Amino acid sequence: MPFALIPFLLLIIPILEIVVFILVGRQIGVLWTLGCILLTAVIGSALLRIQGFSILSRIRSETEQGRLPGRELGDGAMILVAGILLLTPGFVTDAIGFALFVPAFRTLLWRAIAANMVVTVVGGGSTRWQRGAPRQGDVVDLDPEDFHEAGPGSRGGKIDGPRQPQ
Repeated sequence: MPFALIPFLLLIIPILEIVVFILVGRQIGVLWTLGCILLTAVIGSALLRIQGFSILSRIRSETEQGRLPGRELGDGAMILVAGILLLTPGFVTDAIGFALFVPAFRTLLWRAIAANMVVTVVGGGSTRWQRGAPRQGDVVDLDPEDFHEAGPGSRGGKIDGPRQPQ
């Protein structure tokens, strides 16, 4: 999701919540509306606990097998967001939160996110994340003598090729 949409969502979601509160409150009454909000918070915390422990065991299993638990970490993040949304009072956030608890919806969302992300595991166990599909020539393997700082205020280093002995 582009970061430019975040301010728009921060404005539109509370407005939608107010509209839905008014509409639901007119249909079922104020007390029933508040009861529904409280019930979704309780159900959300229970689902967060159940699915959260399940994700933790899958992450542990993937790690023990020596694999990067990327999908499991993504699911864990989505479940955490789902729990937060369900604890937030409102029907719109509850609908999004419940959708995030559904594995098929998380799979669709994961595919959309993963299509724009590449994970490169670099020697020594460090991991580099980047957006977009890998391109030819993205990886440049340098020895320390092939790299030097470009100067003050620069962003990164400059590659001039191998330095000549002086």
